[in-house]
Amino acid sequence: MPSQIPSPKSGAPNPAPQSPPMEYRRFGKTEAMISVITLGGMRYAQGWNPPRHHLPKASIANCIGVTRRAFDAGINHIETAFGYMKSEHLYGVALKELGVPRNRYRMMTKGNPKNRDETLRLVEAQLKALRLDYLDFYGWHGINNRELLETAVKRGGPVETLYRLREQGVIRHIGFSTHGPLDVILSAIDTDLFHFVNLHYYFFFQKNLPAVERAGQKDMGVFIISPNEKGGLLWKPSEKVRRLSHPLTAMQYNGRFCLSHPQITTLSMGFHEPEHFAPALAILNGGNYFSPQDRQVDERMRAPLQTIPGFCTYCNDCLPCPEDINIPEILRFRNLLLGYDMKDYGRFRYNMLEGKGHWFPGHFASACTQCGDCLPKCPEKLDIPRLLMETHRTLFDRRAYIQRKIRSTGAKILKTVKDCFSSDKR
Repeated sequence: MPSQIPSPKSGAPNPAPQSPPMEYRRFGKTEAMISVITLGGMRYAQGWNPPRHHLPKASIANCIGVTRRAFDAGINHIETAFGYMKSEHLYGVALKELGVPRNRYRMMTKGNPKNRDETLRLVEAQLKALRLDYLDFYGWHGINNRELLETAVKRGGPVETLYRLREQGVIRHIGFSTHGPLDVILSAIDTDLFHFVNLHYYFFFQKNLPAVERAGQKDMGVFIISPNEKGGLLWKPSEKVRRLSHPLTAMQYNGRFCLSHPQITTLSMGFHEPEHFAPALAILNGGNYFSPQDRQVDERMRAPLQTIPGFCTYCNDCLPCPEDINIPEILRFRNLLLGYDMKDYGRFRYNMLEGKGHWFPGHFASACTQCGDCLPKCPEKLDIPRLLMETHRTLFDRRAYIQRKIRSTGAKILKTVKDCFSSDKR
């Protein structure tokens, strides 16, 4: 059982037992019992600095310490991806050093290969980096639009190849992660090719509830991506959110909100410092989601939604926008700004637009030409162009935008120079 995980090789004492203890849920049709909190692998020290195979001592020590602490807390599920730069290599070193038996934890990694041969090469490289013989869960990373869905599931393509690897015992279960729109997520679920799904769903983003429910109906494991960061920067909530969630923390409330859905199995937490564990583990309450106290908090948290002028319901009827503006998401930030004073979160997410490709698509609201195409489509009859521009003026970070453009231009120039020197025609 997870609670019987031996103490890893270390002279450090184990921390006091958590109360209540870690909880475990069945990860859908995989039948695996995994902890309701997952150790996410995105954020280790210097973990995004290339090359991926160069591991500074500080990075290794950080990963070993955090992974040890996770096992001590009863966490038995680790999540990483090829796209997280050094992460797979760090876990390869850390898990060997800690000496935890392979049957005491479940490993999930992800990748987005585009064809059969690329899939075979990638999975082989990932196994080598992780120093493992098999992967418990492999997710096709980023089914974010219909083109990518078709790429993943095409005949003879990546997912079919993953099933061949499953037959060989290299992969146990196959799923997908997504930052895409609800209709794409539902289409991917309805292929019946996947055993689990990693998606966004939080109190402050409930649009994907139909996908959570559909996955539950199909007995898929449901993994929630980054509930504390992408779910609202909840480790530093606005003063209003802090008051509304009291006596719970914002992290506790949101975590319990998510786990109150029986379809949801686990929440990914990107721990990278020892002090991150206590506030995250405080989410646990013995499986009683929601308690009477939690429900009182829930009522207070929902109240501001009734008072927001020009409230957007995220129906998506306004799309597509001729200027490719992500109207519902921008108006969601406006809702959170007016209802919960969540300016830091709004600025954090809004200023990712035009910089993340299919991971976070759409242009800034300043691209609006006031063509009026969206107006007759809106059931709430909102003055969408005006609301978009108001939101842009409040959330747009001009300095960050300019710095990003400079970095992007510099990278393109550097690539051009390298191409010139590597060409026979130079």
